[in-house]
Amino acid sequence: MHNIKFPFLEHIGGKLIRYEQGSAEVELSTMPYHLQHLGFIHGGVISTLMDNTGWYAAVSNLSEGFTSVTMEIKINYLKPASGKHLRAIGTVIRQGKKTSFVKIELYDGDNLVAFATGTYAVLEETKD
Repeated sequence: MHNIKFPFLEHIGGKLIRYEQGSAEVELSTMPYHLQHLGFIHGGVISTLMDNTGWYAAVSNLSEGFTSVTMEIKINYLKPASGKHLRAIGTVIRQGKKTSFVKIELYDGDNLVAFATGTYAVLEETKD
């Protein structure tokens, strides 16, 4: 499977903790700089965590020489997140030749706080 690092995900403190065929899990220990003006976790942090988790799940199904990019992601924010630990779980729900469809759940502790579906394009890697 692919061994890929995301500098931006690492920059915000996200860590890949599980990566297996068809699924992935990413976690984030929240810091004060992750908060928005009301003290909740900023929606951009949540969307970044969910999109990267979906991407990891999507590429986990691909053969060497192929990668993926996000085509579309729809996030439903179910309630504000304010805890110290976020965990996103991505699962491929349909794998096609040109697209992967992934569901992503985001937990604040044990509470589901956001749900997303993502569509990821399958691309052949280029050798520049």
